[in-house]
Amino acid sequence: MQIQDLNYAGSPWVQHMESVATVLAIMENEQLGHIPVVEGDTYLGLVSKEALFEVMDDSTTLQQLAWSLPRPFVKPADHFLAAIQLMDEQGLTLVPIITDQQELIAAISVQELLTAVGKFLGLQEGGALLVLEKEAQHYTASEVAKLVESNDAQLEHLNTIINAQTGIIQLTIRLNKYEVSDIIATFQRYDYTVLYYVGEEQYANELKSNYDHLIHYLKI
Repeated sequence: MQIQDLNYAGSPWVQHMESVATVLAIMENEQLGHIPVVEGDTYLGLVSKEALFEVMDDSTTLQQLAWSLPRPFVKPADHFLAAIQLMDEQGLTLVPIITDQQELIAAISVQELLTAVGKFLGLQEGGALLVLEKEAQHYTASEVAKLVESNDAQLEHLNTIINAQTGIIQLTIRLNKYEVSDIIATFQRYDYTVLYYVGEEQYANELKSNYDHLIHYLKI
């Protein structure tokens, strides 16, 4: 999923001739931790609220500060995960989107990227969600798909994260159906650790428990 495919309103940005007081007022009003700075349409960099709080004279313009602003950015054709990586590495609250001509198009926020993550993982779609772990050396995507299909289900999404220190791979999978009892049992038989799931196993177990109580009652 590319940046240009996302739905985002875009955060505001400021011209480099704006005063510190004006910029801080905008950031307070919009509840921003960072804001892009431009000269005309050209992206100059990103300034943080913390940095502006350290300026003694808030009538000073951003240009007068003569700072070397950090310039994190993504391009419209970049994968949206590149923006998340930038946020994580640099502690950002938004990421500017620029053209090849260095013109600022928009800035995408944490909340908007979280929405993209939800869509990427299929959280808005029907079906169960499972989070599994297994030793990376014993994992194959084909085996996961085979185990899911052996329970008359289909694998809709599969995402993996490998812990380089432990050699453990974490899998997040989205299925096309909600009932997961048999699927969980299958994965456990093949030495997968089920960390978390959202499905109908608990509901099914409650029905079975109620049924067992009823049969016991009728036998009394």
